[in-house]
Amino acid sequence: MAEIQPLRGWRYNPTLGQHIDEYVSPLFDVVSARQREALYRNPLNSIHLSVPRGDDPAGEALHRLKEWQESGVLRQDELPGIYAYYQYFRLSGSTREYCRKGFMCHIRAYDWAEEVVLRHENTLPAAVNDRAELLARTEFQTSATHGLYRDDDFELEHYLDEAIRTPLYQTEEDYQGARDVLAVIQDAAVIRRFQQVLDSRQVILADGHHRYEGSLAYRQARLAAEPEATGHEGWNFHLMYLTNAAADDLRILPTHRLLLELPQDLTDAEFLARLEPYFTVLPKEDPYDLPELIAGKQWAFGLYLQDGQAYKIRLRPEVHEQLSWHTTPEVKALDLTVLHFFVLEKVLGIAGPDAQRQWPGVAYVRNFSECLQRVDHGEAHAAFITNEVTMDEVERVCHSGAVMPPKSTFFYPKTIGGFLFSSVRAEETAHPFLKEFVR
Repeated sequence: MAEIQPLRGWRYNPTLGQHIDEYVSPLFDVVSARQREALYRNPLNSIHLSVPRGDDPAGEALHRLKEWQESGVLRQDELPGIYAYYQYFRLSGSTREYCRKGFMCHIRAYDWAEEVVLRHENTLPAAVNDRAELLARTEFQTSATHGLYRDDDFELEHYLDEAIRTPLYQTEEDYQGARDVLAVIQDAAVIRRFQQVLDSRQVILADGHHRYEGSLAYRQARLAAEPEATGHEGWNFHLMYLTNAAADDLRILPTHRLLLELPQDLTDAEFLARLEPYFTVLPKEDPYDLPELIAGKQWAFGLYLQDGQAYKIRLRPEVHEQLSWHTTPEVKALDLTVLHFFVLEKVLGIAGPDAQRQWPGVAYVRNFSECLQRVDHGEAHAAFITNEVTMDEVERVCHSGAVMPPKSTFFYPKTIGGFLFSSVRAEETAHPFLKEFVR
């Protein structure tokens, strides 16, 4: 199903690559404004290409890209390859070091209707348009989206392990505490095996829905302008980081919900009274016990209010059939669907997923302690603590053809920008070595 191709990656030159930590950048929505400003102060940081600023941001990125290519800041690898990308990390409260293993390559930019690349969340048109315009102007991709394929035999990991022994470069520690390592596979027979394995797989898009849809929009525009195109031009493809959904080192962290306001000026007592018909509500002494109290329990949540009182709440099973949103059973079974329907809609009156996405009264916070602190400081009225979504749930929802509530998944760690760049110019497919891999 999924057609992948090797690419001639663009990378920081060897001198700069020795200090790669100074030039990589995080995804734009996972860092603070202060962290972003520090990145912008470095004139060679990749953020100037991935999230350019100015009156004409895309034009600024194109100008800087040409300058970096002509001056040798960025250099293109001589041979195409598939790039092994490992991320070593630890989770809070654990001494185990995880290693998420994957590889970066070009994948054909499939329309959603083709059901080769599957999504699990909706996108915002304005953000997609920004990504499409930047790609159209620069024909350059600065950070790989994250896709998941399933291979229970773990066949490709052997080749990846062998390649990673000779890294091109690695970070000491990126902004999220992970160590990132990049290597390349340029053996034609091995690359063909990667293609064969992915050819029978669907891919679930874990992160980067807006960037992927930007590639779709650009490809559609080029196809409309060039009906004689062969389908092998570089702009038919998208830079993706692919990891095995069967791996234990694939981690999804929870994203909690803060209620910044309570409609109709509800008091805490009135709010709790409105929850009672739908949830069992049990007071708990220590709010820091909430994650453990709800762990592994379906439709269970922690609740923390401004008076400092914590609660474990759990949906009454008999009311679940009232969940009337027009979606699949797989989505209705999710904890977060239950939370959004019975709390945001039934209790607070914010009716429907569209209205909830636009409602400014909810915030999404990944750090548990931050949730409690923001309630204590009066920045929010209540915090709802959630369990993480499982990989099995993600797969079942995607294969059902539906999408999850917003901010359902936080795949950790995030990929970083600037580790590997990819050009989608038509002439990128002209290298003789690449023609071996055309389907």
